[in-house]
Amino acid sequence: MSVSRRALLTTAAGTAVAATSIAPPAQAAQKAPGHAATLGETADYAVAKLRAVAPGVSGFPVGTKFEKWTYSQNGDWVGGFWPGTLWMAWLHSGEERFRTLALASAEKLAPRQNDTGTHDLGFLFYPSWVTAWRLTGDDTWRTGAIRAASSLIRRYNPQGRFIRAWGALNDPANAGRVIMDTMMNLDLLAFASSQTGDGKYLDIAVEHARTTQRNFPRPDGSTPHVYDFDPASGAPLGPGTVQGYSPSSCWSRGQAWGIYGFTTIYRRTGHREFLTTARKLADFALGALSPDHVPVWDYLAPQAPHDIKDGSAGAVMACGLLDLSRATGEPRYREEALKLLTALSETCLTRKSTRADAVVARCTRNRPSEDGIEISLPYADYYLLEGILRVLRPDDIDRAIDLSTV
Repeated sequence: MSVSRRALLTTAAGTAVAATSIAPPAQAAQKAPGHAATLGETADYAVAKLRAVAPGVSGFPVGTKFEKWTYSQNGDWVGGFWPGTLWMAWLHSGEERFRTLALASAEKLAPRQNDTGTHDLGFLFYPSWVTAWRLTGDDTWRTGAIRAASSLIRRYNPQGRFIRAWGALNDPANAGRVIMDTMMNLDLLAFASSQTGDGKYLDIAVEHARTTQRNFPRPDGSTPHVYDFDPASGAPLGPGTVQGYSPSSCWSRGQAWGIYGFTTIYRRTGHREFLTTARKLADFALGALSPDHVPVWDYLAPQAPHDIKDGSAGAVMACGLLDLSRATGEPRYREEALKLLTALSETCLTRKSTRADAVVARCTRNRPSEDGIEISLPYADYYLLEGILRVLRPDDIDRAIDLSTV
């Protein structure tokens, strides 16, 4: 089972003093010499940007067009990242306005608790509702997150031991399609088991992770975006892609999802094979990085490493590497994560634009569809701040997302 229920409840119960126990930015920066000044300045810039932009946000940001956020009203798959980013801003600044806005935004996701048409309920409810519960102690958020986990496990295919990525439960299209991104949705299931005492959620998460582990990684540690299975028998059919260059390439954000996701499921279970897989994926990605430490959108596309960038892949990967360093005790992963965060801070921020709504630029959503090429994306802003807080404020980020290991 994952982190003890008692530890989680203690965290939530102790949040009444959270607003008065956040160290000021300068004090927190002293804990991370070297890169701290750059990362602290980046976090300050992000908070200033959010302070200016957040009051006018009219939905859930999904990406930018001419540097301005475009919105979804139901959250699409990214709805959890806006309240999550506001929580990160609150942790860094202590400004009550961010807490208020985070709660109001998260509340708008309430109808999605019962959504059985997507695997992305972890993305939707962990950085928003789970974090809200951990930082406020209000049981409404905990209950809703568990309900979302119950919706997610309805997508589990017991024959193939996988969680279906896309499509309604009664839609035969994509019924056997598994994607690397789902590794990031498993922590919602671990949370549900830890809170309810019902192991079924975590059991499904573990089975899905093992299926992904068996089929996705290649001998060199690279991965495809997609793997297809026969939905009736569960038999593996082969790799595919949607957002990568080809079934034999390596979409960089998918690789980052894998690094982060396998490290997290290791922390929730203690199963060392997941840690081994995370390290294997990380070593490939680090070997594929160009000297500027900003990932290209696909590590194995023909133009790599001289290709379009995806700063969001770098932000996700940095978080995963920081986690991996703690889990393995290997400083090199932390050192590489700091290089990624520093590179994003120095070359991918929107500092030079007076009209930009977002913090991070140079992100790519779906290169094969020519959809969102080097724009801003809400998950880039979220994971950049999460990564910086992992460095500067590890105790605060632990309160928000739970960095414990069984």
